[in-house]
Amino acid sequence: MRRAAAIWILVVGALVGLAGCAGPRSLEAWGDPWEGMNRRIHAFNDGLDRRVLRPVARQYRRWVPEPVRRGVGNAFRNLHTPVVAVNDLLQGKPREAGRDLARLMINSSVGLLGVLDVAGAWGLPPRREDFGQTLAVWGLDGGAYLVLPFLGPSTARDAAGLLVEFIVDPLYSSLRAFGLFSQQEARRYGLIALEVVHLRADYLEASRALEQAALDPYLFVREAYRQRRLDLIHDGVPPEEEFPEEELLDEELP
Repeated sequence: MRRAAAIWILVVGALVGLAGCAGPRSLEAWGDPWEGMNRRIHAFNDGLDRRVLRPVARQYRRWVPEPVRRGVGNAFRNLHTPVVAVNDLLQGKPREAGRDLARLMINSSVGLLGVLDVAGAWGLPPRREDFGQTLAVWGLDGGAYLVLPFLGPSTARDAAGLLVEFIVDPLYSSLRAFGLFSQQEARRYGLIALEVVHLRADYLEASRALEQAALDPYLFVREAYRQRRLDLIHDGVPPEEEFPEEELLDEELP
């Protein structure tokens, strides 16, 4: 257990270091120095999605009624709420942390372990905060754009935050031990598989729009990820982009 924890710490530290130095600038300023590798991983993920995830997600939507799917999504969101509250505190948002903890208590009790989003109906909507956002609030650059096998678009900074979530999230925490696939852990892995299928089912329409609209799906996904992360990091009010002075000078030259 201690050896596994040490490995996680080293990996997270390496990714944080890459976030500070990899690529020409941060994700916010845009940089994709690993594009060749990223495109290959993107192609692998896309093939896996077409052959496995997408067909399973379609059957899930076909056979599972919408109210049941909504309850499944609510329950998973409730499971991840403690991580949201922790990141609120790390980002200096005690009021938001209190609201998220209130959501957790209400939905875990009155909402039948989160299946019903009672707190949302009472004026406490769900929020999204993760450790990648926290690192950004602390001033860490995004580093280079990075496509992860199976997990999709990310950055060096967001990948480091994702590893931290695997350690502390109630649903994923057991993965850090690299332990044997026991019967007890089988149930946890089953829940993770269900969440993956549920999330993929939510984006079936988006994938169809991507195929119809994008001449280069890789560039489309990269830019969409960038815009989404900027929106999350800045709580829906991203700053206006600044262009490097050398680019402005080049445009002014005849």
